[in-house]
This record gives sequence, structure tokens and C-alpha cells, in this order.
Amino acid sequence: MANIVVVGAQWGDEGKGKIVDRLAARSRWVVRFQGGNNAGHTLVVAGEKVVLHLIPSGILQPDCTCVVGNGVVLDPVVLFREIDALAARGWPVGPDRLVVSTEAHVILPWHRALDQAREKALGAGRIGTTGKGIGPAYEDKIGRRGVRVADLFDRDALRVRIGGLLAEHNRRLVEWYGEAPLTVEGILAELEPLAERLRPYARPVVRILSDALKAGEPILFEGAQGTFLDVDHGTYPFVTSSSTVAGGAAAGSGVGPTAIHEVLGIAKAYATRVGSGPFPTEQDNPIGERLRAVGHEFGATTGRARRCGWFDAPMVRHAAMVNGLTAVALTKLDVLSGMGPVRVAVGYLGLEDVPAGAAELARVELVYEELAGWDEDLSRCRTWESLPPACRAYVDRIEELTGVPIVLLGVGPGRDALIERGAWRGLTD
Repeated sequence: MANIVVVGAQWGDEGKGKIVDRLAARSRWVVRFQGGNNAGHTLVVAGEKVVLHLIPSGILQPDCTCVVGNGVVLDPVVLFREIDALAARGWPVGPDRLVVSTEAHVILPWHRALDQAREKALGAGRIGTTGKGIGPAYEDKIGRRGVRVADLFDRDALRVRIGGLLAEHNRRLVEWYGEAPLTVEGILAELEPLAERLRPYARPVVRILSDALKAGEPILFEGAQGTFLDVDHGTYPFVTSSSTVAGGAAAGSGVGPTAIHEVLGIAKAYATRVGSGPFPTEQDNPIGERLRAVGHEFGATTGRARRCGWFDAPMVRHAAMVNGLTAVALTKLDVLSGMGPVRVAVGYLGLEDVPAGAAELARVELVYEELAGWDEDLSRCRTWESLPPACRAYVDRIEELTGVPIVLLGVGPGRDALIERGAWRGLTD
């Protein structure tokens, strides 16, 4: 089987978890390569809803080993909360099934405190972060002030490092934001028991994945968020703090780019966005309300209502270029049933490219195309031919506009509510 990168082609929440779960049945390894517990991947297995934030979505496939790569910022509190929740539901996750890179950076109490204090201080100008400490953790990583998983296992050195870093962070918390200071003892009291529990999971991921490649074992790389939340290629500054595009898979896992064979982009049949920032096709009207209600569009991590709108072909076309997409999975087609005529943004008036500036993107004039809708329930469809003609025409038009073959179609929340369409290496190897 091919080694595949799975990335979001919009603003995240496209249904990557469900697609990763499907592909993981054909894989041996699933690797998260960026982000943190600001991601929420939802699976529905035998009618039971499972939400994962840090553990890769392949964990429910029994023959799959999951890896948290070096590009992830890890909150150990959240990791073990997630492990314990899975175990309580009959899915035990031990070191034989989950590996954490010793090179991954750790989210510390000051990261969470700073994240929340900043958003509060920004008021109406807030970015819309999840407040989980992701951004500040990446800032410390890039500023060479970070603490990595490997550092947790040397108590004396960790105490010295925490003590040296805390003065600066406390100054910001107290003087800038009026928050209470943190203490070295309080932080160590949280970290030390977590470190002992984490020790058996922490391993040299670069060597492990290198050995897997030599053995011909297929690897699936799971991205979090989406292309337009990428810190470089997204709608800056309304973005996350990591590289969410396919190129980040190599750097965030320690696998060379020549090992990647396919890049699958996940896109909804419409568009959604959580938090602030430009959203050209947003429908702040009964259409958007209906999409939100029928699609259950509420954030898996925050519970916030997602903003909803029509499919934006120029943006997904741009995502195809940035990621080098070889195929697309189009999810939530079933949500459009009964909508009446459906619209697709096919272009931005007078513009060839997606604007880099958030303000300019917010001002674009859209060129829409209207297509016939369909009323049929798609949830029991399992073949391309069983879909209504108008639905097939919609998919064909999106494929034409984006220039990438659509190989998977999501027609419901269940694990099996997927249609394989056409031949694609990721599904046939």
C-alpha cells in the first residue's frame, strides 16, 4: 500500500478522522505530524461517537500502531485523559499501540494560561484560538525556550529549566494580563507523575518509522486542522501555529519526503469555519442555519457553532496546489439533500489567485454557479450509481473545478457511510 498524507483542504473540520479510520484498515502505522489538542477528530463506530484530540484516528483499527510525531505539541494531561476515556469504553491503549516522539514539545501550564489571557485581552479582535496553549507552545519551540518529551525524564535538569523559563512567563502573565503567577513547585507537581506514566510511550520515532519503511509497512500521515489554517498558507493571522499542509508531514514525523506517495485532501461538500477570519462563501442566513443544524456543525474541541457556507472551488483549487493533492475525499454530501438548488463559488471576480491578505479576501466578489439539488436520502447509498443523478452531477462539477479526482464520498456519519469512486492507489494497493 502507498504511504499517504491526509490533510484538510478547507478550514478544518472536514471529516479527516473518519477517512483516516477507513484508510487505517489498510495501513500499519498512523502518524499525527502537527497541531495539538486543539484538533478534534470525530468517529462514529457501531453507532457510538468517539472524539479524539491527540491520539491518531487509526487507534480503533486493531492492527494499527499510532504515533504522535515530533511536530505535535503534546499536553500530557490531555493525552492520558484521552487514553483513560478510551480504556473505559473498551479500547485499551498501551505502549504497544501508541508511540510518542521523544522530540515532541510539551504544552506547559504557562502556555495554557498565556493563551487564554491573550484572547481575553484582545476582546472583539480575538483570533479565535481554542485556549489550549497551542500557539504559546509553538512560540517557545521556535524561540528555543521549549521543553521536549525527552526533557521530562531528567528531574534535576527539568527543575533548572522550568525555573529559568518561568520568570519571563510570569512577568507577562502578571504585568501584562493581571493574572496570578505560577510556581516551579506547582508545575513540577503536575509534570512529574505524568512523566513517569509517559516514559514507556516515549520512543525514537525517526528510527521506528525508518525501520517500518525498510520493511515495506504502509504509513498513513494524519493532519489536523486544514490548509487555510496553515501558519504560512492560511488566512493569516486567523490561523493555527503549525504547518497543516502536506509538506509538514515529513518535518513533523522525521520521514523523508521521498517516502510519501499520495496526498489525499478532505473537503466538505459545502464549507465551514470555526472562529474569526474571512470566509467568502459564508451564509449568515437561513441557508447557513440549515447547514449547521443538519450537519451538526459544532466544534468537536470547543463546542462552538461553526460558520457555514457554500463550497468554495477557488480555495480548494489553491489547496490542491499547496498540498500537491493526488485525490480528494468529499464528505457530508448527505447534508445537502433537500436543500433545493445548490451553489458553488467558481471564481473571485477579477482575481486569478486566492488573496494572501485577510482583509482583501474578506472583500472578494464571488462568482457563483447554481446546480440542481436533490431530495433523496443518501445515507444508505454505497455505490456511485446509487446516488441521485443531480448529486452525481454536483460531484462531477466539483471535480472539474478543483482539478483533482474525487475518490471517496461521505454520505452519513457512520463508519461505513462511504462510497469509493474510481480507482485510486490509496484504496487498491
